[in-house]
Amino acid sequence: MALEINDGLRYALTPGAPSIVPAPPRLVREAGQNSPRPPRLLDRVREANRLRHGSRSTEQSYIGWIRRFIVFHGKRHPAEMGAPEVAQFLSSLAVEGRVAASTQNQALSALLFLYRYVLHQDLPWLDDIVRARRPKHLPIVLTRDEVRAVISKLDGTPRLMAALLYGSGLRLLECARLRVQDVDFAMNQIVVRDGKGAKDRVTVLPSVAKEPLTRHLLRVKRQHEADLASGAGWVELPWALYPNAGREWPWQWAFPATRFYFDRATGQRRRHHLHESVLQRAVLDAVRRSGLGKRATPHTFRHSFATHLLEDGRDIRTVQELLGHNDVSTTMIYTHVLNRGPAAVTSPADRVLEL
Repeated sequence: MALEINDGLRYALTPGAPSIVPAPPRLVREAGQNSPRPPRLLDRVREANRLRHGSRSTEQSYIGWIRRFIVFHGKRHPAEMGAPEVAQFLSSLAVEGRVAASTQNQALSALLFLYRYVLHQDLPWLDDIVRARRPKHLPIVLTRDEVRAVISKLDGTPRLMAALLYGSGLRLLECARLRVQDVDFAMNQIVVRDGKGAKDRVTVLPSVAKEPLTRHLLRVKRQHEADLASGAGWVELPWALYPNAGREWPWQWAFPATRFYFDRATGQRRRHHLHESVLQRAVLDAVRRSGLGKRATPHTFRHSFATHLLEDGRDIRTVQELLGHNDVSTTMIYTHVLNRGPAAVTSPADRVLEL
């Protein structure tokens, strides 16, 4: 039987037990000790990221690197450390971990965010870091026939998403996070919201995808109406809007997940967008079944989009805007993979030799 607590004593309710059982002494708190505990470090990181409208994936990445940094230095609090410890950790990633330059830069960004926006400390210039070398790789590009072969092996939603990756030059997550209102059939364009670098841009909606995308959105709308009838129908919103905005049709994901999830903070039954791994697995399987000799991924469609536009004589500045590149030099890399050979030079062997 349970024990009732009264005046610091426990009264036994079980037959045959002593009538009174002394209770353990209670802690005596002084005035002011009932104030809430200050938030933990990682909770402060989450709060700082959301205050600046950072993405959830950025938040998870930063927290992972901050944890590794703390463990690397024997679980010391970052407030007790500074630039020498940061330089030691980042150098260890390059020398012992042999990480890529982009990985080291990501860890550096996480630690700079921690010290600047959470601990409010400015780190001096980190001159002693051993930097990982950034290799210069040319992107993998598929020919038009190879694009057709791979997409022909896909079915359903992955096929439609792959068509948008190639036809609109979208990144994988940009495609997965499309909302209904982002597709403008009348203007033949797609609005990419909060893309890389927290920037919006407009890209082309391929005409060949308009009819299947219309049919797909009709199915999604019927599903959404059924969700509303069952008391669900919510989606996560990028910022605070009016109360029921998360149930309205324009805010719904264009490619929703197949299952609900329960958001404990709001008590809402929501649908997330289709997880990017669904398309990744489908494309890898399609590449294998098509017999390609190239290591292609969903991002390869974006590379192929840019290269084929340049092959068709499109202005490189236009391609830069469609891709959302900050600098035209980033777009220039596709001029090195055009099917005319390096620098558009024809090999003299093509006119001399017969093999």
